[in-house]
Amino acid sequence: MGSGAWSTDVYDAADRYRRATGTSAFSYSDSGARVVHPALDPRGAVRESRDSAEHPQSTPVAVLFDVTGSMGHVPRVLQAKLPQLLGLLLRQGYARDPQIMFGAIGDATCDRVPLQVGQFESDNRMDDDLGRIVLEGGGGGQMRESYELALYFMARRTVTDSWEKRGRRGYLFVIGDELAYPRVKAGEVSRLVADDLREDVPVRQIVDEVTRRWDTYYLLPAGSHYAGNRRVLDFWRDLLGQHALELDDLAAVCETIALTVGLGEQAIDLDQGLRDLDRAGSSATGTVSKALARLGGRSRAEVSELPTGRTTGRGVVRL
Repeated sequence: MGSGAWSTDVYDAADRYRRATGTSAFSYSDSGARVVHPALDPRGAVRESRDSAEHPQSTPVAVLFDVTGSMGHVPRVLQAKLPQLLGLLLRQGYARDPQIMFGAIGDATCDRVPLQVGQFESDNRMDDDLGRIVLEGGGGGQMRESYELALYFMARRTVTDSWEKRGRRGYLFVIGDELAYPRVKAGEVSRLVADDLREDVPVRQIVDEVTRRWDTYYLLPAGSHYAGNRRVLDFWRDLLGQHALELDDLAAVCETIALTVGLGEQAIDLDQGLRDLDRAGSSATGTVSKALARLGGRSRAEVSELPTGRTTGRGVVRL
């Protein structure tokens, strides 16, 4: 996976076809599917971001989002704005050879499809993976979803050349509005991922594992059920330290991801990124400026080191 190149022309042609035929970009889910698509099934899977002659300096970017309750519209926003995300990463040179993986998070205690994980892709197949996601809705109704299960997969079921060859972490964005469960449950891992754990894993331990290899961000967007909820914010700040971003507008999520990667790769400072958004005609400049103000002008190394000595692997940027 990860071969090929993104083409906005191919994306636009597919979009025109769907509009002309009345076909949904999420036809698998909208057809009534209630089981994970085989291409996104995490059971026994390993997701790899690898270098190649075509992409010799792969930069892995993983975007995992809650698809329960009020968060169910997030993938539709991502799909509609995918060209903006790729345009900033590629044409503006924010990251070398970006490879993007999309995944979806539900509630393993009650949902039929609690974890869906696509491949790392460099071309329009990432759009295909988005379209295969089951938009289940549902959720458990107790202000918790299985974020910890998704973090487990990222910690123990991903392999990247960025880390193995260059010692560089990838970027992980979790988009949600609720708490994780306090432990990764061995039974859920066995059922959904096919790993044999002897005991449950505390969520803090799995956060420490995942952030060793991934610069991890939690995005809490406006319009979600628990937007601005202090309990949710405090939970993620306690786990991550400095990397939880509150967004005033869900529509700004792609631009926020792109500029966060650009800042992390030291390709831009915040002012440069905001000027790029203006030139691209984005309406998200104000939201992104507010969200990323604390990251502006810092190098990746500086952002990665908190006053306590912990790395951003445990970070939430408090804005």
